Amino acid sequence: MLVIRLTRVGKKKQPSYRVVVQEKARDPWGDYVERLGHYDPLTNPATLTVKEERVRYWIEKGAQPSDTMWNLLVERKLIAGEKRRVVQLAKRRKEA
Repeated sequence: MLVIRLTRVGKKKQPSYRVVVQEKARDPWGDYVERLGHYDPLTNPATLTVKEERVRYWIEKGAQPSDTMWNLLVERKLIAGEKRRVVQLAKRRKEA
């Protein structure tokens, strides 16, 4: 199964991410099928640059965006839907 995900590049404490399409079971830092853009969280506001038509193409072909990538695409209004919860709360925090 193909997945659209972020893969980290950049120096220590200066993260920068590539938006790539790759096999789900593959190492996130390994080979990828296609590079769709990049994401820079250090700018204010964070910058997401993607090839919109290629993202739509891969989603039509069955590629599933990761939760973080899904939320970024919903913000850019490339995908219709609600944001997904990425961080899981511990049981003690849920009960409180």
